[in-house]
Amino acid sequence: MSEQQFHSHIHDSGVAELVIDRAPVNALNAAGWNGLAAEIAALGQRPEVRVIVIRAENRGFCAGVDIKELAANDKLIVSVNAGNYATFKAVHRNPVPVIAAVHGFVLGGGIGICGAADIVIAADDATFGLPEVDRGAMGGAAHLQRMFGVQKTRYLFFTGEMIGAAEALRLGAIERVVARAALRDTALEIAAKIAAKSPAMIRIAKEALNGIEDGNLEDKYRWEQGFTLQAYMSPDSAETRQAFVDKRDAKF
Repeated sequence: MSEQQFHSHIHDSGVAELVIDRAPVNALNAAGWNGLAAEIAALGQRPEVRVIVIRAENRGFCAGVDIKELAANDKLIVSVNAGNYATFKAVHRNPVPVIAAVHGFVLGGGIGICGAADIVIAADDATFGLPEVDRGAMGGAAHLQRMFGVQKTRYLFFTGEMIGAAEALRLGAIERVVARAALRDTALEIAAKIAAKSPAMIRIAKEALNGIEDGNLEDKYRWEQGFTLQAYMSPDSAETRQAFVDKRDAKF
């Protein structure tokens, strides 16, 4: 059930704290992604909410989608795609600022959340990556490119390599790097600083800032998702998913 994969709490300050919590690696299934999208959107519509902080428990921030669920039923890719799209849109188009506070691995859907967010705070153990090619899928490069430049995005996408928090900070992809133990407090402190300002002005600012971006993030991601469906029709895609489940190298 989606409600078992995350939970949220609204502080008296007006900061909504949403915690992804699906042990061990926070790989959400189709119901989880669709539920997460609905929760983020609903929080932004509540008049008492001024800022949203998204963080996670367990070994890393988010490992993306539940590959085992897709390996068992590849028809769920349509629902997963819809949930991913809705989640990232709910973050990016949310009427209030969204802060992503990440630790450990930030993969796939985790990149989508970060790339859609207004501010990213990372623990010093955070690593960012988009191993979609190695999972027989596409998608997420639009959000990765919102964090990194074109060259770094293409290098990371083609190779599947990870990039650490320190290098991500150097490249301007994230706002701040802190010790793991200080991650939650730092994110809530920044959120409280924003929440203390005029909520009307902050909501206007969020809409204005989205409007001056180059291109449309959701249109770019939707373009990518068309290639995800194309990729899933390839036998190579099925092989990558099965190899992941079997914990072996894929054979092509």
